[in-house]
Amino acid sequence: MKQTTACALDCYDACKIVVEESALRTIEGDKNHPVGNGALCALLNKSIHEEERIAKPRVDGVEVSMDEAMNAVKKAFESSPSLLWRGSGNMGVMQEVTNLFMERINGTLTHGSLCDGAGDAGIVEGRGVNRTLPLEQIVKAETVVVWGRNVTVTNAHMMPFLEGKNIVVIDPVQTAIAKKAAMHVQIQPRTDYYLAIMLSRFIYMEDSQDTPWLEEFASDHEEFYEFTQAHRIKAILQYIGTDLGEIGRLLNYLRHQKVVFLVGTGVQKYSTGASTLHAIDSLAALLGLFGKEGCGVHYLGNSKLGFENPFEVACKTVSKVTTPFSDFTTVLVQGGNPAASMPNSNRVCQELESVENLIYFGLYENETSKRAKIVLPAKNFFEKEDVRLSYGHQYVQKINQVVQRDIGISEYDFTKWLFDAFGFEGLQSEESYIDTWLKQCKEDEHGYISPAYEAIPYESGFGEEGDDEFVFIDEYDDDFINTKRFTKVRTSEKNKIEDERFWLLSPKSNKSLNTQFKRDNKVHMHPKHGYKEGTLLKLSSEYGTLELEVKHNVDLREDCLMVPNNTPGVNRLTPSVVSDEGESACYQEVKIVVEDVG
Repeated sequence: MKQTTACALDCYDACKIVVEESALRTIEGDKNHPVGNGALCALLNKSIHEEERIAKPRVDGVEVSMDEAMNAVKKAFESSPSLLWRGSGNMGVMQEVTNLFMERINGTLTHGSLCDGAGDAGIVEGRGVNRTLPLEQIVKAETVVVWGRNVTVTNAHMMPFLEGKNIVVIDPVQTAIAKKAAMHVQIQPRTDYYLAIMLSRFIYMEDSQDTPWLEEFASDHEEFYEFTQAHRIKAILQYIGTDLGEIGRLLNYLRHQKVVFLVGTGVQKYSTGASTLHAIDSLAALLGLFGKEGCGVHYLGNSKLGFENPFEVACKTVSKVTTPFSDFTTVLVQGGNPAASMPNSNRVCQELESVENLIYFGLYENETSKRAKIVLPAKNFFEKEDVRLSYGHQYVQKINQVVQRDIGISEYDFTKWLFDAFGFEGLQSEESYIDTWLKQCKEDEHGYISPAYEAIPYESGFGEEGDDEFVFIDEYDDDFINTKRFTKVRTSEKNKIEDERFWLLSPKSNKSLNTQFKRDNKVHMHPKHGYKEGTLLKLSSEYGTLELEVKHNVDLREDCLMVPNNTPGVNRLTPSVVSDEGESACYQEVKIVVEDVG
């Protein structure tokens, strides 16, 4: 008997799944759904079924029954203050039902993002609201600029939508799609803002801007021209790692045609990440790419836009980037692994060790579960009911329970147990919450659609009501190069000042989803540096050190190191820096020194 459900893994694609047998021996993508193309990724086809799960609850390292573990959880929450730190191990909306319990006990939640918050803030600065560009508009584009997004790894189901397009890639790494692209601009990391501003300046200089659109939707565009003029061309192009010839070739793909920018999170993993997205959006606005068929900017959309969220509560919050775990007696970690995934993990681990009641609620053993006093196995998304929104497209899907197992507890049942144990009233049924989400959706022949869906976003204007103008970026403050930790230099034989350090890139891996599934143990670097493959290198930043073996990678710029984000210990190197806007983590705001240790 065939059943359908949806993937809840943290991914743009949010695929619809057809299950042939209740034991999950046969699953496949739904060929009739407009997103998944009838295919499923290796993580869903293989890894999620092979990874060993936590089967039994534990208290103080001893396996116990679920009732015993939940009684220990109740006792822990009788001590305050308490904190809920939620990861993105499951993207279903029902994961947030635990907010309702935290509100009742006057607990604390987190605010901010480890992923996309800076970019989202920059988009809101310009557009007023972050609307998702529908996939059918990408199909209608003539040129697609893949800007800081490794599509084949993080967004594989996008590939069929790119067939027949002029593909331009802007990325410090020559990714798989860059090798097939019509053009690859391999800029220095953290210079995306400057590239967007330079392209805007040259568009003005050659009078290629869409003046009629600007007069109607962005009347302050002349001030933006003055802002671009404040940026020195020669010095900035040299800093970016490009030249006038390459800029000219890139402009040929942008002028007077239907263009879509596919922007990834890599461009905004810095303190100035909001400015970067705002600058890219400003370039798009200058070209008149908003509100038109086959045009726009596709980033991570606000998946909850247009919904009334029944799990929105008025709890106190602390930063998700710099969470002060040691301030709390009881900490519930739900669907995440902060000991490994948060920046500056040396600090994080030290704080987690001081928490009296650390509760881990998830699927797999990891660096956090090993530190927890109480470990609760969760249900995976095949084993429970939920609703899946998407930050990559407009489709909303019902997650159906397609298999029954005795292992674990769902987030709803966890919350209901605690409501009953504490004598709280007011928790609705699981079905009613799911209906609340689905009843807010629009519907078409493919199923549910986000209430915020617009076939051509920003066609009538910007802002919540669509009656505002686009706001161009008009300031940029960045003392990154001037701060002490980024100016360690040496004098070469030719008396030139050269930076000894490498940019750290920590992208997603095709073997894992953040710290879930397979882990890496290599540092990728260009072979021109002379280290043999397998050489053990000590990587150092001011936040910590890590020893990894060298793996040659000719696809990298010579001034970069790449350590995928599924590598144990990579965040010993990264900073607890919060972005200037958007309360987001800045994983790549760091440079690394290397030392041969064997």
